[in-house]
Amino acid sequence: MWAILSGIEGNLQAYHAVIDDILRQKISVEEIYILGDIIGLSQENEALVKEIRYPHHSIPIRGCRGWWEEQCLILHSLHSTADPVELIDRFGVHATKILWDCVSRETIEWLRNLDFGFVEFDCLLIHGSTVSVSEALTPDTSPWVILDRLQRMNVNYLFSGRSHLLYEYRLQQGNITSTVMTLDSQNSYSKEVKEKKIIGVGNVGKIPHQATYTLYNPYNNQLMLKTLKY
Repeated sequence: MWAILSGIEGNLQAYHAVIDDILRQKISVEEIYILGDIIGLSQENEALVKEIRYPHHSIPIRGCRGWWEEQCLILHSLHSTADPVELIDRFGVHATKILWDCVSRETIEWLRNLDFGFVEFDCLLIHGSTVSVSEALTPDTSPWVILDRLQRMNVNYLFSGRSHLLYEYRLQQGNITSTVMTLDSQNSYSKEVKEKKIIGVGNVGKIPHQATYTLYNPYNNQLMLKTLKY
């Protein structure tokens, strides 16, 4: 069983509630995946990162970059993007100082080494999508966009945290036919597509006193979408 989290955003109380719930599961959790937005505009960032790096339990924790981690690296000139434009547009210039002050240089180096995402079995675990950490896939996203994002990594399941939503989006099995027309001829190609899913893994820290996350069994594809009040 995997526990898949996203969007803690420095909310230590919410993180504790989720970890306690994970440890209470009847089926033991083998891995905890945190799909980005570990940090946020929070004075608890350092304490949270310390608990993730040195947990008080035996379950391995793997984390990848999210939107907030990317903004932090941009702020410290450790990213290909020069200026934190998205951060300023969404939260104002004052947010740059808050984020700078609440993340230490040691934590910056740790964030710098986080993966972009993980491919396990036929699953991709990522913050946004195969295009960008900023892209939010939702139940309203076009099926063609969903299929494209899945096909880019040749996976059947994509777990994403950017939308902050808890949902299961299913593409039924079918065939895709494409046609290539040139000046001399027209050729058609057909490809069978297996059933595929995108799972919005929820958000741990954004809503006060409510955390959402996902449990997934990769051996039988059992999925549980969890909502906690704390």
